[in-house]
Amino acid sequence: MGGQPRYWLCHDEGMGSGRAFCAGGDVVRLRKLVSEGKMEECQDFFKTLYSFIYFLGTYLKPHVAILDGVTMGGGGGVSIPGTFRIATDRTVFATPEVHIGFHPDAAASFYLSHLTGHVGEYVALTGEKLNGADMIALGLATHYSMSEHLDLVDERLAKLVTDDPSVIDSSLAQYGDMVYPDKKSIVHRLEVIDKCFGHETVEEIVDALESEVARLDEEWCTLALKRLKEASPLALKVSLRSIREGRYQTLDECLVREYRMSMNCLSKQFSHEFCEGVRARLVEKDLTPKWDPPALEYVTKDMVDAYFAPLGEFDAELKLPTETREAFV
Repeated sequence: MGGQPRYWLCHDEGMGSGRAFCAGGDVVRLRKLVSEGKMEECQDFFKTLYSFIYFLGTYLKPHVAILDGVTMGGGGGVSIPGTFRIATDRTVFATPEVHIGFHPDAAASFYLSHLTGHVGEYVALTGEKLNGADMIALGLATHYSMSEHLDLVDERLAKLVTDDPSVIDSSLAQYGDMVYPDKKSIVHRLEVIDKCFGHETVEEIVDALESEVARLDEEWCTLALKRLKEASPLALKVSLRSIREGRYQTLDECLVREYRMSMNCLSKQFSHEFCEGVRARLVEKDLTPKWDPPALEYVTKDMVDAYFAPLGEFDAELKLPTETREAFV
């Protein structure tokens, strides 16, 4: 390997502030680029990110990601497609993009759609936060370690002289910790989640949740309904379709489609939604976005279709090196 490490370790140092594996400063910058009309820079951002995620997801060298802190959006994208993911007692995972008028991207439509039942739709549409125990239970993480034990994990991995995944796996297990979902865990809601989020449309999902709120009177159900009603109606319908399509697509197909969706989202036709969502959540933080359209009934099929439409010029589409990568996968 020419002196390179035999596995690839990625954790929060250099990616977050110490409390986050990866945080959302990128979307604030994207909003600024859109407002300045610098679409080529937006293209470069997404091409670089999605190409890296594809490289990661098809990489032969084992990849160990330590999700020690807030892991949202791109943080999930640069970790979950890899080989090993260590969740900790500080892990907070979510895909909250619908609340900024965007869609769960960075391969989220691939890995969320492959979760059990309709959990992917639930996580994508509500932005529900998952802890480390939840991630282990759902298969989003492969190992669990208390944050205070991560130095031992680092030391153990640094001494390995092999890239054998089974050896790395056993090493991570040796220094890992046992964890079990608590009473509030998502694993105790799977039946109701499937019942509600398995419906064909967002409107039907909302209706089903309202019925469950009346029947169960449980806090999580009320909160899920509240989050749906706070999100961008357009982003909800786009994201639901994205997750449903991802269930039948490969990683590269999902990334190519997500790139198309992202660039269409930032186009003149739809950029208001993204810019307004980022303004309300991350810039001015007044939490009162003015969505357009303002309600689900005003979101037409043509609007949703436009998100998934080809970008026009072939050169504008995302090109991934699928032929050369598949030769080694």
